Amino acid sequence: MSNAILPVATGRETVGWLRREMRHRAGAVLLTLVVGVIAAAAAVLPVYVLGVLVDRIVDGSPPSVIGVIAIVLTVAAIVGGLANGLSTYLIGRLGAIALADAREAGVERALTLPTAVVERVGRGDVLSRVSTDVATIGKAVSDVIPTMFSSILLAGISLAAMAGLDWRLGIAGAVAIPLYVLALRWYLPRSAPRYAEERRAIAERSQVLMESMIGAPTVHAYDLHTTHQDAIAAASARVRDISLAVFTLFTRFVRRINRAEFIGLAVILVTGFWLVKTGDGTVGQTTAAALLFHRLFSPISELLFTFDEAQDAGASLARLVGLVGMPDDPGRSAAVPGREPEDTSLELADLHFSYDGDHDVVRGVDVRVEPGNRVALVGATGAGKSTVAGIASGAITPRTGTVRIGGVEVSDLTPEQRRRHVATVSQEVHVFAGRLVDDLRLAKADATDDEVRDALRAVGAEEWVAALDDGLDTVVGEGGHELTSAQAQQLALARLSLADPTVAVLDEATAEAGSQGARDLERAAAAATAGRTTLVIAHRLTQAASADRVIVMAHGRVVEEGSHHDLVAAGGRYAHLWRAWAADHSHRERPET
Repeated sequence: MSNAILPVATGRETVGWLRREMRHRAGAVLLTLVVGVIAAAAAVLPVYVLGVLVDRIVDGSPPSVIGVIAIVLTVAAIVGGLANGLSTYLIGRLGAIALADAREAGVERALTLPTAVVERVGRGDVLSRVSTDVATIGKAVSDVIPTMFSSILLAGISLAAMAGLDWRLGIAGAVAIPLYVLALRWYLPRSAPRYAEERRAIAERSQVLMESMIGAPTVHAYDLHTTHQDAIAAASARVRDISLAVFTLFTRFVRRINRAEFIGLAVILVTGFWLVKTGDGTVGQTTAAALLFHRLFSPISELLFTFDEAQDAGASLARLVGLVGMPDDPGRSAAVPGREPEDTSLELADLHFSYDGDHDVVRGVDVRVEPGNRVALVGATGAGKSTVAGIASGAITPRTGTVRIGGVEVSDLTPEQRRRHVATVSQEVHVFAGRLVDDLRLAKADATDDEVRDALRAVGAEEWVAALDDGLDTVVGEGGHELTSAQAQQLALARLSLADPTVAVLDEATAEAGSQGARDLERAAAAATAGRTTLVIAHRLTQAASADRVIVMAHGRVVEEGSHHDLVAAGGRYAHLWRAWAADHSHRERPET
């Protein structure tokens, strides 16, 4: 497994992102702050009033004072409850909106990552950032942030109230602050790396799990299940060990917090006793100060203990911001709308590409497909065919070289122009969950039912779609009607037909069908690309035989080029591949020469 990971934002970068998000919502932030202050003041007022009540009783005030104080306490409780509920709602709403924007930006960036980057870091790291990390941040938004916000305000107003009772009581209460700070300074530098390490371990575990699940048939076929189980167990054990180490660190932090609480309350009581004894303070003031500090035990503990979850969420946010902040692929940068391609030709000139930055898997490849022509790329596995297809479709940006459509470099086309001019169908197609007609309309949102049926008819799928219980409205994909590999491929070809691009790239688009139905898929592919400039990565050499020109690749280079008949007659590499293909399929299908 590669040790490469996507970038993780620094603390400064993460805080900068948060600041920008809050600046865009300054009004909501101000309203949340005002409501939070009201809620905190309402929570402190009853304790302050109880101190007044003690002094009134000591002074021998009439019992009627209790009624007045009871009214004040009732009003404070009502206002505090309403303000606290509203504050929690406003914080949650503000955080949810910011998180939604970050999640959308993260998913958008993940979908536009260069293929080379995804291949290098693995899909597990990418997926964990837009799933597990987002879930961790979401939990913090709903639980941790409201708690921290209210605790900070309550602590600040409580200390101010203690100082208002007597400045010496305020100083006594503030004695605990350095102890809390020391506890945090001990904990945070030790916990932050641990949480970051935990997130990385979770991402690695996700990668191992995903590889094992996706490759389950191959794992069982080669009796590799024990090896993969051991790998999963090792990755899970690493996550467990790191999590236990984090928890152990947290319990040591709790001991320091309890020590600070004990010392703080003791200093307040001693100071209050001294003030009452010297006549500089009252019993009510000391009572109120002690109750205020004791009242802070819960919010301060919650504040400090939520640093545990806040650290976890912070590590996740840094990973998400790191993904969102990745620089754009130069080849995908937004272009200024310019001239349209002059024709539908496709030209790949002097292409070089490397997945790891060291070893080129494509070396000096030149391909030109004339308007309306069909060119097939053939070669052994690892020859670089799919990489060339990815470059031609715009999914991969070459290290050097250019891709032109109608004489215009693809990098000079806007994303909308690229979508209009180039479309691809790969061997690994995906059926989106939902109605079948909605799946097809991903290619053309305003397609009519008649246009959809025409596209299905062109690729030979109309009959089996009509046989479905709900026809075009049948729910397919996960949780719906399961399509065969051939049907899913026909669906992808129908989408290609609806998209109506000028250039089509087929990357082994009929390979999944096997022998049975392969001819039907080849006819479907031919129908979907009729009249279009087409580059075909040919898994089945019958596709190459019907192409206008065949290009043979080996070790990342073009080694032969010409028509099918000329290459067969030349007796070179292609002729060898063709003879092997024809011999292997002689009993199943007759090759066309």
